[in-house]
Amino acid sequence: MIPVPSGARVWLAAGHTDMRKGFDGLALMVQETLRRDPHAGDLYVFRGRRGNLIKILWHDGLGMSLYAKRLERGHFIWPSPADGVIAISASQLGYMLEGIDWRNPIRSWRPQAAG
Repeated sequence: MIPVPSGARVWLAAGHTDMRKGFDGLALMVQETLRRDPHAGDLYVFRGRRGNLIKILWHDGLGMSLYAKRLERGHFIWPSPADGVIAISASQLGYMLEGIDWRNPIRSWRPQAAG
């Protein structure tokens, strides 16, 4: 799991992104398209056209990091391009990285009734 610092926000770039882009291309996209500062310490998440690959751009104060994850089966749940940029929590990012629907995670356990 990516060590998301407290106070950092996670932003999803709705729609699909050209996954050939690296540090500079994605940082430029954060500035021009999302209208945000890629060096502010927030995480920016991008998804490819096929939906099974995401890249996360993050500046930790010392340098830029670029993480990538590809699902072997299935695809990442993603907002439509009309949604623009979406803020999610670090917990929702964790669900997403596990291939779980981050919008509505379902518990696998049920609380026992007090008896």
